[in-house]
Amino acid sequence: MTPATPDRRTVLQASACGFGQLALTGLLGAEQARQNRNQPQGWQPHFTPRAKRIIFLFMQGGPSQVDSYDYKPLLNRKDGTELSFDDARVLANTGNRGSSQQIMKPLWKFQQYGDCGQWVSELFPQTARHVDKLCMLHSMHTEGVAHGPATLFLHCGATNLVRPSMGAWVNYGLGSENNNLPGFLSICPSPGNGGARNYGSAFLPPIFQATTLGSAGRPAQDAQIRDLVNPRLSKQQQQAQFQLLQSLNQQQLQQYEVDHQLEAVISNYELAWRVQGHAPEVLDLSRESAATLEMYGLHRKATEDFGRQCLLARRFCEAGVRFIQLTYGDDSPNPAWDQHSDMPKHFEHARAVDQPIAALLQDLQQRGLLEDTLVWWGGEFGRTPYAQNKGTGRDHNPNGFTVWLAGGGVKPGFAYGATDDFGHQAVENKIHMHDLHATILHLLGLNHEQLTYQFAGRDFRLTDVGGRVVKDLLL
Repeated sequence: MTPATPDRRTVLQASACGFGQLALTGLLGAEQARQNRNQPQGWQPHFTPRAKRIIFLFMQGGPSQVDSYDYKPLLNRKDGTELSFDDARVLANTGNRGSSQQIMKPLWKFQQYGDCGQWVSELFPQTARHVDKLCMLHSMHTEGVAHGPATLFLHCGATNLVRPSMGAWVNYGLGSENNNLPGFLSICPSPGNGGARNYGSAFLPPIFQATTLGSAGRPAQDAQIRDLVNPRLSKQQQQAQFQLLQSLNQQQLQQYEVDHQLEAVISNYELAWRVQGHAPEVLDLSRESAATLEMYGLHRKATEDFGRQCLLARRFCEAGVRFIQLTYGDDSPNPAWDQHSDMPKHFEHARAVDQPIAALLQDLQQRGLLEDTLVWWGGEFGRTPYAQNKGTGRDHNPNGFTVWLAGGGVKPGFAYGATDDFGHQAVENKIHMHDLHATILHLLGLNHEQLTYQFAGRDFRLTDVGGRVVKDLLL
């Protein structure tokens, strides 16, 4: 018996639904991700967290530790003298050992601040007023002597292959505190030195990558979520359209008897709808008082851009976004803090970020948010204590540099680790970038060795096969 040939309408209906099912099935990665963690449906930390969320202040290009937070009096005494520094950068540039480099003293004076007596230079006078909140890590070292590899290592824990960014790992591990907003935001990210990989999800399901606002080098005032508003349809029309799509999805489920996992995935469409209803309010800075806008520096050209980023970070933090990344950088070939021949330029960059960062710390504390919000400041590496080519700038230095943390369960007014007398190599209580990643995940309630995802036949994690929690930093 010859089977009946379906008519054209039936074929189109079935194939259209099939395409829809393929798209929905692709979204099942989120549910599979939860299963890979052996967690119940929904996100849970491995243990009680000390921080609920994180704000990462990325200083693109590598600020100089010996001109900012790592006071080395010997540089003043040895200024202009020549010594040999056989580091990877010198070998890469000269091809031989024993080449002499000219010591360069800090261009800004240092003084002690706060009850902790931490040394801070004139670059950051306003942040210096908050040193009793800061946990200084003076013994950082990392992988990569160039911006691209070092930036990828900072964000993704690897310089090779394509790995998920730290924000994606945190979003995968914990999700968002607010079901109406994304779990991971990147504000004004740089298109260079890894670009989208620095906030991407790689082999993690794509729902864990960042939602981006704006781009480095462009006014932060333009940092908005794309396609957030539909100017062609009214809210009532959009609601009707959304309900129609949901109805079709339910018919799809009934027709093909799809399991409950697919039902959970369909609900992800609702997030986009809820974001449309809630994000505009968070992005609206006109709701802030004039005093708050002035505190963040929105009234001054020099501080307006990063001040806007910091204020948005506080608002999204308050609204329950889990991981918020801010970038102070630009889209030029040389990232912002990358002063190979013009160290005085550091002053301009410091003035752009100092007041907004101080305002963010103050604002988080006065709103009771700093206790369970971890603030992380730093670049992909530091800079050398010697002048590059005996000129007026400093070269890259991945061997020893400073970052700081605040809030979220770290010791306030605390300094940990040290570089040598020149501020060149980390020598005491050394902290590798994998160690910092492991410690930050720990503060968020995540075990870096258990936060894994199986891909290409092996379990991957942010810290690869290294990393340790630096418990001396914890309260």
